[in-house]
Amino acid sequence: MTPSRRRLLTLAAAFAARPVLADPTPPAPQTTGGAAPGGAAPAPDRPRVALNTAKGVITLALAADRAPLSCANFLRYVTTHRLDGASFYRASKAGDNPPTGLIQGGLGTDGSRLLPPVAHESTLQTGLHHVDGTISLARLEPGSARCEFFICVGPQPYLDADPTQPGDNLGFAAFGQVVDGMDVVRAILVSPVSPTEGEGPMKGQMLDPRIPILTARRL
Repeated sequence: MTPSRRRLLTLAAAFAARPVLADPTPPAPQTTGGAAPGGAAPAPDRPRVALNTAKGVITLALAADRAPLSCANFLRYVTTHRLDGASFYRASKAGDNPPTGLIQGGLGTDGSRLLPPVAHESTLQTGLHHVDGTISLARLEPGSARCEFFICVGPQPYLDADPTQPGDNLGFAAFGQVVDGMDVVRAILVSPVSPTEGEGPMKGQMLDPRIPILTARRL
């Protein structure tokens, strides 16, 4: 396992583990099934979700046709309004010109709204990859992910599963793509961080102030 992979596994897992604390092609719109006009194959199931943040709206297309468990898990948090009042609390920058890395959000320290964890869907299973705009579930061990998620800014291939690596090499469960609002994602990535908040290697990555997720709604 590379140092970068190990570091991200540690950092993302630290928040996913605290109950108290992609596909590069454009996603197709959701359909109700059946043959498309002209006998073409039906469009894949890609439900859309709007995250209305204090910085603007981020619109996601969820790859329910390829990562059904992860998408259903995320949609349960959305449809029950559990993500209303959540926040983006972390910005991990991997490069500055242009800024790349990831932003992480979820319920953080609020464990009262957590649902049971979801089975891990490896990128080897789904065929999705951690490219620019991919949304993925944070986790500790495989099968421990709940509601903490991150969005990639720029390609982050080391977050994909890699069976050539030792140890935990299953990566993270990518399950959708930003289809509108990457300007908002990038603005969050470069938002101010606390110089003192955060534990260990996360020090200096915690947003200050956090960016509220006002509402999360299925479109």
